[in-house]
Amino acid sequence: MKSRQNLTLILLLTTFVLLAVSSPLVHLLVEAWWFESVGFEDAFWTRIRWQILIGAVTFIVYGLFLGGNALLAMNLSKTLPKVNSVWNRSLNALEYQGLGNYADKLPKYAIALAVILASVAAAVASVASWETVLKFLQASSFGRSDPIFQRDIGFYVFRLPFYEGIQRWFLMLLGAGFVGAVVLYNLKGMLFRGKNWQYALARPIKTHLSLLLAAIALLLALGFWLGRYKLLYSGDGAVFGAGYADVHARLQAYWLMMFVTFALAILLIVSLWRRGLSLPIYGIIAYFVIFTLVDGAYPWLQQQLVVEPNELAKEEPYIAYNIEATRQAYDLNRIQTQNYSPQANLTRQDLQANQSTLDNIRLWDYRPLLSTYRQLQEIRLYYHFKDVDIDRYTLDGDYRQVMLSARELAYRQVPTRAKTWVNQRLKYTHGYGLAMSPVNTVTPNGLPELFIKNIPPTSTVDLKLTEPAIYYGEETDSYIFTRTRTEEFDYPQGDENALTRYDGKGGVPMGSPGRRLAYAYDFGNLKILISNYFNQTSHIHYHRLIADRVKQVAPFLKFDRDPYITVIDGKLEWIIDAYTTSDRYPYSEPVTHNNLLGAIAQEEDIQPITAGDINYIRNAVKVVIDAYNGTMRFYVVDEQDPILQTYRKIFPDLFEPSEAISPEIRAHFRYPLDLFKIQAKMYLAYHMENPDVFYNREDLWRFPLEIYEGTQQVKDPYYMIMRLPQAESEEFVLISPFTPVNKDNTIAWMAARSDGENYGNLLLYEFPKQVLVYGPSQIEARINQNPEISQQLTLWGQEGSRVIRGDLLIIPIEESLLYVEPIYLRAEQGELPELRRVIIVYENQTVMAKTLDAALETIFGKASPQPAARPVTGDIQSALDLHQKAQTALQQGNWSLYGQYQKQLGDLLEKLNQ
Repeated sequence: MKSRQNLTLILLLTTFVLLAVSSPLVHLLVEAWWFESVGFEDAFWTRIRWQILIGAVTFIVYGLFLGGNALLAMNLSKTLPKVNSVWNRSLNALEYQGLGNYADKLPKYAIALAVILASVAAAVASVASWETVLKFLQASSFGRSDPIFQRDIGFYVFRLPFYEGIQRWFLMLLGAGFVGAVVLYNLKGMLFRGKNWQYALARPIKTHLSLLLAAIALLLALGFWLGRYKLLYSGDGAVFGAGYADVHARLQAYWLMMFVTFALAILLIVSLWRRGLSLPIYGIIAYFVIFTLVDGAYPWLQQQLVVEPNELAKEEPYIAYNIEATRQAYDLNRIQTQNYSPQANLTRQDLQANQSTLDNIRLWDYRPLLSTYRQLQEIRLYYHFKDVDIDRYTLDGDYRQVMLSARELAYRQVPTRAKTWVNQRLKYTHGYGLAMSPVNTVTPNGLPELFIKNIPPTSTVDLKLTEPAIYYGEETDSYIFTRTRTEEFDYPQGDENALTRYDGKGGVPMGSPGRRLAYAYDFGNLKILISNYFNQTSHIHYHRLIADRVKQVAPFLKFDRDPYITVIDGKLEWIIDAYTTSDRYPYSEPVTHNNLLGAIAQEEDIQPITAGDINYIRNAVKVVIDAYNGTMRFYVVDEQDPILQTYRKIFPDLFEPSEAISPEIRAHFRYPLDLFKIQAKMYLAYHMENPDVFYNREDLWRFPLEIYEGTQQVKDPYYMIMRLPQAESEEFVLISPFTPVNKDNTIAWMAARSDGENYGNLLLYEFPKQVLVYGPSQIEARINQNPEISQQLTLWGQEGSRVIRGDLLIIPIEESLLYVEPIYLRAEQGELPELRRVIIVYENQTVMAKTLDAALETIFGKASPQPAARPVTGDIQSALDLHQKAQTALQQGNWSLYGQYQKQLGDLLEKLNQ
């Protein structure tokens, strides 16, 4: 009978354990199959092996120590006389109930269970430290040192977090042991046995607890030693980082507290040879008194009496450290500053010399354009345009800026009656094609001119789309199956539907019964196991969202919030920027630190990147994802980043070198918008390199404000094709203007370059402070004050139309500034905005016309007629063809091919000159 009860208990426990571990084990297996299918199984198993190793070591060490600690407490309590305790009363109650057989075993089982649970909790918590451990083992050097301790920055980024983690790990271990021992002794009535508090503990118990406290004190002493380095992240001074009081008071306090804590540990050990508790208790009380005076009062007095009366003089070197470190951490030192003095001498000839800039002025704001795309090009209710991306292409020989959006499938918009499991998982599997339009052209109806449109996609330019299906995107948030016994819906074709079968590289094989069982269990859907639609070649596609897909492979990177779609060699490819970040760069101001910057700029849109108080960032990686196959390629674009160098040592097969990037892909790399926002935000204050000026905040900037649909908001940076001052040709740049704090005039503008060898260069054009340059809100006010424009806008509003004023763009041309604002009309009950007017402001002139050209003619006069082109034949035509090919190669960043074409062109021109 007894053996049968034991067998039943064992079976119940085994079943419970299997149920508890089956779900994570099956999920682990499913994830392993996914990583194998995408070719990154080495990266996956590297993480898993180290997580298992760290978790196992933690579980074993915690289990052995806590178990041994509890066993020691039990054995020591047995050597002392029994008392009327909770423990003994509970055992007597068991015997009284006829459960005397369990009286001895039950406490042991309870203690063992508590030890196991505590060890499991510690193991689970420690698993997250796999990255810290690996970065410690594969640390890289930054080649720069902090100004206080003269240690390489790599020590703070890679090694210090590991040392702190080890100290916390042992502190939690000893703390859990101490608490466990106290609880056990209390339950057994071994605490406070006598009336005299000095002799409340028996000598064996006192010895046990004193040794634990001594070990904890040694770890706290180590914590003070490590805490010295954390002063470099102090936020208590004039700026972020160690200030005068930190270096001259708190640093000495940490040294003193380290020795005091070490002395406390020795005192606790010495107390083992003394009767009573007076020595350890008085020692602990004295310790806290010293801690309060040394670590609290002394630095506070130093700050109040020495620093604050002479703050600038005392803090000046530390402000300089903060400025230098912050500029290094955010790569602000690469910003090249130039003076830009706007002149009122722009002529029609200047405009004609910058015709490519004018041809790429973005008249279409992405917000009304998205509404227009949705109304005109979603075609069916189950298609959806999530957002509008901006890029550039060489189309029919012209370098054009375009706006485009992927037409993805949104299953949530399928009619309710059609929402079946078969339709969701097997039929409606992918989106189809995209819409593309130039930024500056408008049809007579006020709608965008579409370069690529419709289903199947048709193109009016020399950019063809050969693989339009979108299986992986920004809306693909559910798993699907392909290569089943039923065909997939491809696209609508009149009254019929075109069908297809997936033939790409994506998906995980799941045709075998074992894999179907695993997926049915992991996804919680029995249909995966019992459906007759599957065969041996069937595949399952999951992690199809671009953001989720790349995070699965590289969770240690932070990713841009907006992947953008491109057309490369006829295929749809997503590009998403990845960032290496750290919150451990000494003296560098965190992005979210609000003492100086929080009230100046909105940061909600960059919060996913800046979370965790990061104070270092690099755009070290760009990821290219095939929209049809789901393949991912992690390209290195910053070989010098020490954090990425460490990750490359940890995951040697994950990243591809920059040499592997094809010219076709590189031609679509653009400077990341989120990174630019972060750098621009930090530059609002950190353009001031003089500590005196910085301390007084004499030249603090902010982002300009604009009004959109009646709401004031921070003006976003914007992409455009333009010829920068003193540049030889037009290029794709990202621009943001700045205004002084509490003023609305423009003080400077920053440009980030994206083309060719200039990629990543940052330029700042600073206006003379004695010259008034209108800012966006001032230009908006001037437009509102123009009676003709104001009257027309009011009239449209009264006629049942909603007037939408688009982005006000500041366009630098030569040494002058043009302000351009598009005006859209939308019916009150409609969702189809139309571009109806363009407003241009130049110097004292404000003009509204139907087109950009008409507005320019009003201000600058008509363009001079171009001479008739003479017939081009023979070698002259060949020279033109070579020039065009060279320009295309230049825009794609293919310098080798560009050089070949230039050489051929030079030889041909020499021939024509003879």
